[in-house]
Amino acid sequence: MELMFQILIEAILQARLAICREEVSMKLVFVSNYINHHQMPVSLELDRLCRAEGGSYAFVQTEPMERERVAMGWGEMSREADFVHNFWEDEEGCQELIDRADAVIFGGCEDERYIRARLEAGSPVWRYSEPLYKTGRYKWISPKGLLKKYHDHTRYRRKRVYLLCAGAYVAGDFRLVGAYGGKRFRYGYFPAFRQQEMKSLMAEKDRVSPGKLRVLWAARMIDWKHPETALRVAAALREQGIDFQLDMIGGGEMLEEMRELADTLGVEQQVSFPGYCNPEKTREYMEKAHIFLATSDRQEGWGAVVNEAMNSGCALIAGKGMGAAPYLITHGENGYLFDHGKPEQAAELALKLAGDAGLRRCLGTAAYETVRTLWNPEIAAQRLYACIEAELEGRELPEFGSGPLSRDLICL
Repeated sequence: MELMFQILIEAILQARLAICREEVSMKLVFVSNYINHHQMPVSLELDRLCRAEGGSYAFVQTEPMERERVAMGWGEMSREADFVHNFWEDEEGCQELIDRADAVIFGGCEDERYIRARLEAGSPVWRYSEPLYKTGRYKWISPKGLLKKYHDHTRYRRKRVYLLCAGAYVAGDFRLVGAYGGKRFRYGYFPAFRQQEMKSLMAEKDRVSPGKLRVLWAARMIDWKHPETALRVAAALREQGIDFQLDMIGGGEMLEEMRELADTLGVEQQVSFPGYCNPEKTREYMEKAHIFLATSDRQEGWGAVVNEAMNSGCALIAGKGMGAAPYLITHGENGYLFDHGKPEQAAELALKLAGDAGLRRCLGTAAYETVRTLWNPEIAAQRLYACIEAELEGRELPEFGSGPLSRDLICL
């Protein structure tokens, strides 16, 4: 009789353990337009975390990548990951993954049909959004727009829906439409982190072109990325007799205009236009640059070049309208911020850095440490996983004082 009782107790304990294992075996799905090198590192870490506890991770792409971005090398990594699924190739299978997931991360896609059933059922959704009003918050007063925002967001403010803010201006936009309240979290995009030995990295920057200041700009050459600002900076450096080289990586509709502007400003000898480079090649340029110019305005929801340049030990001069800039940069400590509408500010900061190699190294080192210790894909994924796990288990979400998954209560 005692033996039977022990067997029964053991069976009950094993059953309870199985339930516990099932509870922590998370099925997590990320739904977005497509995966790229800014999202892959976090996805790899989320996949590792899910598998480690007997769960699963899937990334569902809703549409093929544009040819321009494929040409830039953005799609190379997705072919190597077995957790990537294409909705247009298997609609039924992908929708089943979404519907049966314990939690879904959803962003980069305007079509709500993928998560509609989850929202109506009250299942957990972690929205991943760039700013709503990139071209001006005056647009929030549009009755049609407010109705759309209410339908997609505001009506779920008390449901199990959370907001990952891919940019410093996201929380403020959603506050305007009364959505998510204290459930708005700092997030972003997280390119692969490269471990650097800073003394060697800084020495290499000086060794590449001894005595010459190396300045870098990298983006598509379109109006709201303001490539002309980089050339205005170049002109200011030339006027002060600085020996420098400006590399402007990228192509686009303004390329020829920028070539002509370089001639007009008299900096054609100091400026090169290498064209598009894949992410790996762009990082090589960053690791050789002393100063990186990030000149976009508020239409740049995030701006992953900020992460990458900081990881590369560059002294960064960034437009404060870029979503990544206020999150990652503390002005004067690990980089500089300027008003994108005032290119003369960027020029003044560049001249200050041009004349002070020690300051460049100080800012570049601090920038690197910001990424190494806080804004990197491993920390972002681990914190996100911890928050999702806590929510699923009905626990209070962990509190982080700064960095990814800290609550964005400031609302710029």
